[in-house]
Amino acid sequence: MPARFLPESLSFLVAKGRSREARELAARYEVELPAAPAGKQAAGDRWTSLANLFRGGEWSQSLLCWLASFGGLLLVYGVATWLPTLMCSEGYNLGSALTFVVLFNLGGIVGMLVAGRASDQFGAPRISAIWFAPTAAGVFLLSVHMPLAITFTVVFLTGVFLNSAQTMIYATVSIRSRPENRATAVGWTSGMGRFGAVFGPWLGGQLLAANNGDRGFTAFALAGLSSMVFIGIAALRGSRRATASDGEQQLIGAH
Repeated sequence: MPARFLPESLSFLVAKGRSREARELAARYEVELPAAPAGKQAAGDRWTSLANLFRGGEWSQSLLCWLASFGGLLLVYGVATWLPTLMCSEGYNLGSALTFVVLFNLGGIVGMLVAGRASDQFGAPRISAIWFAPTAAGVFLLSVHMPLAITFTVVFLTGVFLNSAQTMIYATVSIRSRPENRATAVGWTSGMGRFGAVFGPWLGGQLLAANNGDRGFTAFALAGLSSMVFIGIAALRGSRRATASDGEQQLIGAH
């Protein structure tokens, strides 16, 4: 509901050819109207929008973000679903295992606030890649039986990094996508990640059924590492592309 009262993105309005609305909105908030994107393609159906994600150099960025989202949501939903059971299989009592869930979600709330400020300072792609590293380490450490106080701390910190790392993937896609194709890019990245959201709980259940609960943490940690690699490569490729684009603009300006 609150989204209905928020102003639309100026770049989105310009990209969609809604120039009048864009001018009125820019005048209302006294901001500069962004220039129309060069070489803008005519709007098409949903399949045309999907195909645009694979044109030019966009295909690698799309696939990397899809894979990162798959691993991230596999990790998020796998851990969130099976954390109490996995912790019980490690020898903790049920009361402590349920406390882990509370701490994990509290960490997620804190993580969103911290990651938002950090991404403003250092960029969402970089923060997402960095955040997945301690996430994978924290999940793997949960397979080690530690003193309860230390385990509580590890679970909380894992929640801090895990939930926000996945959210920063969406922010990365939004930043790196063209305005006219941004909604499609974010939607498909989220949709591909949902396959991971289904596979994660299934994988955890299969490992527990085979009395291999300790391997569940290892499998989820590997998913976090894979997401770190994929979103890290996407961040590096995006940075190089931006640097090359800036160099071209400087050359054009010099002439």
